[in-house]
Amino acid sequence: MALVAIDAGHGGGNPGAVYNGRQEKDDVLALALAVGNILEQNGVEVYYTRTSDVYESPYQKAMEGNAVNADYFVSLHRNSSPYPNQYTGVETLVYNRYGEAARLAYNINSRLADLGFENQGVNERQNLVVLNRTRMPAALVEVGFINTDADNQLYDERFNEIAQAIADGILATVWST
Repeated sequence: MALVAIDAGHGGGNPGAVYNGRQEKDDVLALALAVGNILEQNGVEVYYTRTSDVYESPYQKAMEGNAVNADYFVSLHRNSSPYPNQYTGVETLVYNRYGEAARLAYNINSRLADLGFENQGVNERQNLVVLNRTRMPAALVEVGFINTDADNQLYDERFNEIAQAIADGILATVWST
């Protein structure tokens, strides 16, 4: 049975991006729990880096994923831009755009784009701790821009479908190995 570490970004005193009172840490915690539930219902073991509003550093979260010997690590976030409504869409970040992590990222990103998010693609970010300190394929998913009204509307109206799309992307990767 595959073990997937699901990381709800930020938490506790670190709200992540904030827009009109909306906090990234709250959006992604709800999403992480929903995605994890779907994975569990489909026979995948899930390790959550957090299930409540607490903060651990990205390094701590990466080390937890390593300690439990997760097969995959998926960190959930909401993107933000300098100005409200400047950008829109989903983006998934990986350490290297080739290999298993990239396959995971493309599987997730394409399913989110199918729901109506603009596809900002899969991009390399080698300076992110949850991508460069994990010992398993890892992806950081930016689920829309928290300071873009259209992305928030899509996020709120299609929340369950978004959770399903992320879970389906993970499942497609897990089941094909």
